[in-house]
Amino acid sequence: MMRIGFITVNYNNTKDTKDFLKSFAAQRNKYFSVFVSDQSDLEYLPDLNYPFVKIKRFPNKGYAYGVNRGIEYLSAKGIKHFCVINNDVDFSDDFVQKIRRSFDRFDVFGAKIYYKKGYEYHKKKYKESDLGKVFWYAGGVVDWRNVYIKHRGVDEVDKGQYDRIEETEFITGCFFCFSRKVVDRVGLWDEGYFLYYEDADFSIRVRKKGFFLIYNPEIFLYHKNAQSTQGSGSSLQQKFQRKGRLRFALKYSDLKTKLHVFKNYILDR
Repeated sequence: MMRIGFITVNYNNTKDTKDFLKSFAAQRNKYFSVFVSDQSDLEYLPDLNYPFVKIKRFPNKGYAYGVNRGIEYLSAKGIKHFCVINNDVDFSDDFVQKIRRSFDRFDVFGAKIYYKKGYEYHKKKYKESDLGKVFWYAGGVVDWRNVYIKHRGVDEVDKGQYDRIEETEFITGCFFCFSRKVVDRVGLWDEGYFLYYEDADFSIRVRKKGFFLIYNPEIFLYHKNAQSTQGSGSSLQQKFQRKGRLRFALKYSDLKTKLHVFKNYILDR
């Protein structure tokens, strides 16, 4: 039977990680493992009494670094299907089962992701009945002219407009599933990124190797958004986004765009 290996990174966020693991404990399909790369420097996760969890401590070398340690560990256990997932999300008790069905059809896929109720960026914009139905991600695109990653549907209320399984250009690292076949052909995530754009980089490399990136709205989860970087729009989040954008531009953009992004990076410091 297919065992799914989930990989998450914890950074000084014990409360959200504990809540996240409770969602796994409630799963009806129990054939999965969760690897937690704990890169905290203030509050390490305690040992938790879940048979499906492996917690390992590492220095804080970024999200891609933590993802790669998870791929390596789970691969050594014979697992061939991986899902990178944020620790500030929750989901229904059929989540694992839906992922398993998706792996029967696709090698690479993401999901429909909502803001968790109360964590919307524009909180005053919505009616009470809209909360919990506001998109954070419903597929993604790369704006190559400006080198920005865009989430389709972000801040829109779900009215069924993104309910079709389809190819997408970018899958967010909040939830990014791929098979061992992909790792064998593409390699691990680029650890030169500390936080942000490492998922876009992996998406580009995956597509270049001939795989299709699939948005699968049959799978959905709820995201608290940027809980490890002091919240959405914080100066810390913006700092890491600028650094990630620069590396991404230098790797993939034309010369004119490289110079433009580098100039803006220097001016924004």
